[in-house]
Amino acid sequence: MKACLLVIDMQNDFLSRFNASERQHLFDRTNDLIALCRQKRADIIWIYQTFKPDLSDAFLEMRDHNIPNVIEGTPGAEIAAALDVQDHDRRLLKKRYSGFFETPLSTELAQIDPDLLILAGVNTHACIRMTAIDAYQRDFRVVLASDCISSPDKEHAAGTLRYMKDKMARVMANADIANLMG
Repeated sequence: MKACLLVIDMQNDFLSRFNASERQHLFDRTNDLIALCRQKRADIIWIYQTFKPDLSDAFLEMRDHNIPNVIEGTPGAEIAAALDVQDHDRRLLKKRYSGFFETPLSTELAQIDPDLLILAGVNTHACIRMTAIDAYQRDFRVVLASDCISSPDKEHAAGTLRYMKDKMARVMANADIANLMG
């Protein structure tokens, strides 16, 4: 089975909303999944956001409420140093919740031609959900890596997983993903 791992928004500003132990657990489990994917020769794409300091390219909520988050060139916009990002990994900038919205992700995936997309990262109820739905709408089989996704909004994250489970995506722990990948 040919898989592709999408690691979404694992950036300092987003991760600062988690307590230290939850953040470390997310790093550890995500690095475990990355190691598995590297072993299985799965492509890895780091999907991240950055916005201009004046928020002119940010989405409406950010502009309307003047929310400076993941501002280009700031430490908050950087992918967390605790994660195993390698130079040969692909990187993709997005400006909205979905990794597909006005990005080259569809083109990149057409080149890779995976049988399965595995999603990891934050936030479950927003960017993970929207990317998973858009992947499903493009006929990709989707796995949400339950050990490697999280959100500070636990209620909406749980609702997202209930809504998507076994409809648009499979929700699987790392051990189950390892078994699935063979």
